Amino acid sequence: MIHLLLIIIYLAFISLGLPDSLLGSAWPTMYQEFSVPVSYAGGISMIIAVGTIISSLQSDRLTRKFGTGKVTAASVLMTAVALFGFSISHSYAVLCLWAIPYGLGAGSVDASLNNYVALHYASRHMSWLHCMWGVGASLSPYIMGYALTGGQGWNMGYRYIAILQVALTAILIFSLPLWKKQSNNDTGQTGGEAAIKPLSLRQILTIPGAKEIMITFFCYCALEQTAGLWASSYLVLRRGLSAETAAGFASLFFMGITAGRAFSGFLTLKLNDTQMIRLGQGFILSGIALLFLPFGNASSLSGLILVGLGCAPVYPSIIHSTPEHFGADKSQAMIGVQMASAYVGTCIMPPIFGFIANHISVSLFPVYLLAILVLMAAMHEKMLFKISANKKKDLY
Repeated sequence: MIHLLLIIIYLAFISLGLPDSLLGSAWPTMYQEFSVPVSYAGGISMIIAVGTIISSLQSDRLTRKFGTGKVTAASVLMTAVALFGFSISHSYAVLCLWAIPYGLGAGSVDASLNNYVALHYASRHMSWLHCMWGVGASLSPYIMGYALTGGQGWNMGYRYIAILQVALTAILIFSLPLWKKQSNNDTGQTGGEAAIKPLSLRQILTIPGAKEIMITFFCYCALEQTAGLWASSYLVLRRGLSAETAAGFASLFFMGITAGRAFSGFLTLKLNDTQMIRLGQGFILSGIALLFLPFGNASSLSGLILVGLGCAPVYPSIIHSTPEHFGADKSQAMIGVQMASAYVGTCIMPPIFGFIANHISVSLFPVYLLAILVLMAAMHEKMLFKISANKKKDLY
């Protein structure tokens, strides 16, 4: 039964990735139909991100009250409804309205599922599950492309993904007894997840190491999103590559993340979460160093692949180490604020580099990534120091 539940969780992670790359692949067609500037995609992304931040912060309260299974099923259903809403939208304003449930559905399920896996499964599953997210994010552009090339329009592309989400919702609803049984086995009582009172944001911030891990997560997602968004522009404007070649090089960054997470699952059999995070940071540093070197396309190509490979273990290892560092009773609340911090980093740091690139120079791309990496590594080490000191204090 536990193995069946794990299969369902793997399907859920693929489902989490499916909507994430839809807007980017469909927007070149959508903005023309709506007669809005191409930059308006940022408005929809911002609404989704704000909704995700809000629901991430509420994940602890929701999960304790309803349980992970119900939160996951309800969130996936909300996302499915929002995607169907996208598929019937014919104006930008209506699209913005549907973006609200889209974001609200994404945050709580992300935090709740990640916490559940961190509590119940080995580190290798966390890496492989996030690899499955990459599979989902890679599949949806092909589904959208199938709809567009078949003359069905972008609306039908969204509808296909909505149908897949509805199917997963049905599977999740039928699997609710499995989630409840696992929860009862862990707690020894019915409704164990609700036994402890949810923590407020103020209470979370007083936990030793909490602020540091939030900044660490902020920095990681800022680095990943900035690298993914601006790599092509850097290669075109600084290295002189054609747009087509640059796009191909930039895609290697995401391929590095997906392949790296598949491989990281095996590495976790030998290395613990902290070692995996440090290893990832080392790879990122090596990749950024190659971007500085004036060796043409070879150094740029190798650098982006190394940055992607380095990013691979960081996110899942931070999540998986949360119960160990902060306690199983606080892990849901901690993962919720970590997710919220991540989405804040995703929202604000790439546009800041856009401002730098526009007003100073896009050549500062590796410098910007390096600054974020240094802050991320420093905050992670400071978090480890604080937690170690707090544990020693408790012993005495």
